[in-house]
Amino acid sequence: MTKIGIILGSTRPGRNGEAVARWVHDVAKQRSDAQFDLIDLLDYKLPHLDEAYPPSMGQYSQPHTLRWAETIASYDGFVMVTPEYNHSTSGALKNAIDFLYSEWNNKAVAFVSYGSVGGTRAVEHLRLIAGELQMADVRSQVALSLFTDFENFSVFKPGDHQRDTLNVTLDQVVAWSKALAPLRQS
Repeated sequence: MTKIGIILGSTRPGRNGEAVARWVHDVAKQRSDAQFDLIDLLDYKLPHLDEAYPPSMGQYSQPHTLRWAETIASYDGFVMVTPEYNHSTSGALKNAIDFLYSEWNNKAVAFVSYGSVGGTRAVEHLRLIAGELQMADVRSQVALSLFTDFENFSVFKPGDHQRDTLNVTLDQVVAWSKALAPLRQS
């Protein structure tokens, strides 16, 4: 069965991302077209990139990198849940992405973002990064506004239409993950 990892891309205390990622996971678990797992960056305790060789060489030496690589390698695609900080993604998510290379290749990626303008600028940056990592980013994305999808900017209450958008996004990431399977096997 196709495996999709839902990456919670914020490690900040009091993060809004945890409620968002759990919502994505709850909606995804109701589907039967793939297995969906929640991957919380807090569980990996990745320091700033500390490998001696570039990730593209695949010569990982640190135990935390090896554990992270094993996790990411086991998935066919991803949904990245990202906040928008200063017109980009979180440093924690960018750092986690930068630790690896081949483990990301030929996999689909979708985005669920949140921020004052829905986190769309963070996703713009992530799409560029995905291209460099040979990932196929799907068109549909969920953009959650702190003004309309959160109460007092901190209690997650997505609009009803967001669930429909999320399902379209999940449809696309599952379809692309399956379509890319032959490339991952070669």
